[in-house]
Amino acid sequence: MEPIRIAEEIEKKFPCSVLGICEHKGQVSVVVDRSDIVAMCQFLKSGHKMNHLNCLCGVDNLTRKGKYIERFEVIYQLYSIENHISLRLKAQIRDSAHPIIDSITSLWTGADWLERETYDLVGIMFNNHPNLKRILTPEDWQGHPLRKDYVLRGDTEWQGLEELKEKSRKLRRFDFHSAHVKQGAASDDD
Repeated sequence: MEPIRIAEEIEKKFPCSVLGICEHKGQVSVVVDRSDIVAMCQFLKSGHKMNHLNCLCGVDNLTRKGKYIERFEVIYQLYSIENHISLRLKAQIRDSAHPIIDSITSLWTGADWLERETYDLVGIMFNNHPNLKRILTPEDWQGHPLRKDYVLRGDTEWQGLEELKEKSRKLRRFDFHSAHVKQGAASDDD
Protein backbone atom coordinates (compact mmCIF):
# COMPACT_ATOMS: atom_id res chain seq x y z
CA MET A 1 0.00 0.00 0.00
CA GLU A 2 1.24 3.50 -0.79
CA PRO A 3 2.04 5.91 2.07
CA ILE A 4 -0.71 8.33 1.01
CA ARG A 5 -3.31 5.53 1.31
CA ILE A 6 -2.01 4.66 4.78
CA ALA A 7 -2.29 8.34 5.74
CA GLU A 8 -5.91 8.35 4.55
CA GLU A 9 -6.60 5.24 6.65
CA ILE A 10 -5.17 6.98 9.71
CA GLU A 11 -7.49 9.92 9.00
CA LYS A 12 -10.51 7.57 8.83
CA LYS A 13 -9.56 5.72 12.04
CA PHE A 14 -8.62 8.87 14.03
CA PRO A 15 -10.79 11.63 12.50
CA CYS A 16 -10.59 13.93 15.52
CA SER A 17 -6.80 13.68 15.80
CA VAL A 18 -5.66 14.08 12.20
CA LEU A 19 -5.16 17.75 11.38
CA GLY A 20 -3.84 17.35 7.86
CA ILE A 21 -1.95 15.24 5.34
CA CYS A 22 1.00 16.63 3.40
CA GLU A 23 2.87 15.12 0.49
CA HIS A 24 6.11 16.68 -0.70
CA LYS A 25 8.55 15.10 -3.15
CA GLY A 26 7.23 11.62 -2.45
CA GLN A 27 7.33 11.96 1.34
CA VAL A 28 4.04 11.73 3.18
CA SER A 29 3.47 13.43 6.52
CA VAL A 30 0.41 13.20 8.71
CA VAL A 31 -0.04 16.18 11.01
CA VAL A 32 -1.78 14.98 14.16
CA ASP A 33 -2.83 16.10 17.59
CA ARG A 34 -0.71 14.53 20.33
CA SER A 35 -3.69 12.92 22.09
CA ASP A 36 -3.75 9.61 20.16
CA ILE A 37 -0.06 9.23 19.29
CA VAL A 38 0.40 5.84 20.99
CA ALA A 39 -2.77 4.39 19.45
CA MET A 40 -1.75 5.70 16.01
CA CYS A 41 1.72 4.23 16.28
CA GLN A 42 0.26 0.91 17.46
CA PHE A 43 -2.15 0.93 14.48
CA LEU A 44 0.74 1.58 12.08
CA LYS A 45 2.99 -1.02 13.69
CA SER A 46 0.45 -3.85 13.81
CA GLY A 47 -1.85 -2.97 10.90
CA HIS A 48 0.70 -1.72 8.38
CA LYS A 49 3.91 -3.40 9.54
CA MET A 50 5.62 -0.10 10.32
CA ASN A 51 8.04 -2.05 12.48
CA HIS A 52 10.97 0.36 12.52
CA LEU A 53 11.15 3.72 14.28
CA ASN A 54 13.70 5.38 12.03
CA CYS A 55 13.81 8.70 13.85
CA LEU A 56 12.09 10.71 16.57
CA CYS A 57 12.88 14.35 17.26
CA GLY A 58 11.38 17.46 18.79
CA VAL A 59 10.99 20.79 17.01
CA ASP A 60 10.47 24.30 18.36
CA ASN A 61 8.40 26.20 15.80
CA LEU A 62 8.54 29.52 17.67
CA THR A 63 9.10 31.58 14.52
CA ARG A 64 7.02 29.51 12.09
CA LYS A 65 3.47 30.43 11.28
CA GLY A 66 0.89 28.42 9.41
CA LYS A 67 -2.09 26.15 9.56
CA TYR A 68 -1.76 23.36 12.16
CA ILE A 69 1.61 24.60 13.39
CA GLU A 70 1.97 24.68 17.15
CA ARG A 71 5.09 25.89 18.92
CA PHE A 72 6.26 22.35 19.75
CA GLU A 73 5.93 19.15 17.78
CA VAL A 74 7.40 15.67 17.93
CA ILE A 75 8.20 14.08 14.60
CA TYR A 76 8.15 10.29 14.16
CA GLN A 77 9.69 8.79 11.04
CA LEU A 78 8.32 5.24 10.68
CA TYR A 79 9.40 2.59 8.21
CA SER A 80 8.09 -0.81 7.14
CA ILE A 81 11.08 -3.04 6.52
CA GLU A 82 8.91 -5.66 4.83
CA ASN A 83 7.00 -3.26 2.57
CA HIS A 84 9.72 -0.62 2.04
CA ILE A 85 7.33 2.18 2.96
CA SER A 86 8.10 5.30 4.99
CA LEU A 87 5.63 7.58 6.77
CA ARG A 88 6.08 10.62 8.98
CA LEU A 89 3.84 11.64 11.88
CA LYS A 90 4.05 15.22 13.14
CA ALA A 91 2.42 15.38 16.56
CA GLN A 92 1.44 18.92 17.53
CA ILE A 93 1.64 19.96 21.19
CA ARG A 94 -0.73 22.81 21.98
CA ASP A 95 0.40 23.64 25.51
CA SER A 96 3.65 25.52 24.89
CA ALA A 97 4.09 26.36 28.59
CA HIS A 98 4.20 22.64 29.53
CA PRO A 99 4.89 20.60 26.38
CA ILE A 100 4.08 16.96 27.07
CA ILE A 101 3.22 13.89 24.99
CA ASP A 102 2.86 10.17 25.67
CA SER A 103 5.93 7.96 25.34
CA ILE A 104 6.08 5.27 22.66
CA THR A 105 8.79 3.23 24.41
CA SER A 106 6.20 0.51 24.98
CA LEU A 107 6.10 0.02 21.18
CA TRP A 108 9.75 0.62 20.25
CA THR A 109 12.36 0.36 22.98
CA GLY A 110 14.71 2.37 20.75
CA ALA A 111 12.51 5.40 21.42
CA ASP A 112 13.99 5.53 24.94
CA TRP A 113 17.11 7.51 24.10
CA LEU A 114 15.43 9.52 21.33
CA GLU A 115 12.75 10.72 23.75
CA ARG A 116 15.42 11.53 26.34
CA GLU A 117 17.33 13.56 23.76
CA THR A 118 14.15 15.43 22.81
CA TYR A 119 13.43 16.15 26.48
CA ASP A 120 17.00 17.30 27.10
CA LEU A 121 17.42 19.56 24.08
CA VAL A 122 13.88 20.82 23.43
CA GLY A 123 12.19 20.36 26.82
CA ILE A 124 9.28 18.17 25.71
CA MET A 125 8.20 15.78 28.49
CA PHE A 126 7.12 12.19 27.74
CA ASN A 127 4.39 10.59 29.89
CA ASN A 128 5.19 7.01 31.02
CA HIS A 129 8.82 7.15 29.94
CA PRO A 130 10.83 4.62 32.00
CA ASN A 131 13.81 6.91 32.72
CA LEU A 132 13.24 10.46 31.52
CA LYS A 133 16.37 12.39 32.38
CA ARG A 134 18.98 14.40 30.53
CA ILE A 135 21.20 12.47 28.16
CA LEU A 136 23.50 15.03 26.47
CA THR A 137 23.75 17.86 28.98
CA PRO A 138 24.60 17.53 32.67
CA GLU A 139 21.76 16.91 35.15
CA ASP A 140 22.11 20.41 36.64
CA TRP A 141 21.97 22.17 33.25
CA GLN A 142 19.48 25.03 33.08
CA GLY A 143 17.20 25.27 30.04
CA HIS A 144 16.96 23.39 26.76
CA PRO A 145 19.56 24.35 24.12
CA LEU A 146 17.45 23.74 20.98
CA ARG A 147 14.62 26.02 22.01
CA LYS A 148 14.45 29.13 19.87
CA ASP A 149 14.32 31.37 22.96
CA TYR A 150 17.32 29.71 24.66
CA VAL A 151 19.78 32.35 25.81
CA LEU A 152 23.15 31.53 24.28
CA ARG A 153 25.15 33.75 26.60
CA GLY A 154 24.14 35.07 29.96
CA ASP A 155 25.40 36.48 33.22
CA THR A 156 25.51 33.12 34.94
CA GLU A 157 27.73 30.21 34.06
CA TRP A 158 26.87 26.56 34.43
CA GLN A 159 27.91 25.33 37.88
CA GLY A 160 29.95 22.42 36.58
CA LEU A 161 32.03 24.49 34.16
CA GLU A 162 35.08 24.87 36.43
CA GLU A 163 35.00 21.15 37.29
CA LEU A 164 34.87 20.31 33.58
CA LYS A 165 37.78 22.64 32.81
CA GLU A 166 39.85 20.98 35.54
CA LYS A 167 39.06 17.49 34.17
CA SER A 168 40.04 18.70 30.71
CA ARG A 169 43.40 19.97 31.99
CA LYS A 170 44.09 16.62 33.66
CA LEU A 171 43.18 14.64 30.55
CA ARG A 172 45.39 16.67 28.21
CA ARG A 173 48.26 14.26 28.83
CA PHE A 174 46.27 11.60 26.95
CA ASP A 175 45.85 13.78 23.86
CA PHE A 176 47.75 12.15 20.98
CA HIS A 177 48.41 15.54 19.42
CA SER A 178 49.88 17.25 22.46
CA ALA A 179 53.57 18.05 22.86
CA HIS A 180 53.70 15.99 26.08
CA VAL A 181 52.95 12.73 24.30
CA LYS A 182 55.17 13.44 21.29
CA GLN A 183 58.17 14.24 23.47
CA GLY A 184 57.36 11.63 26.10
CA ALA A 185 57.60 14.27 28.82
CA ALA A 186 55.64 13.89 32.02
CA SER A 187 53.26 16.65 32.94
CA ASP A 188 52.72 18.39 36.27
CA ASP A 189 49.34 16.67 36.55
CA ASP A 190 50.88 13.18 37.06
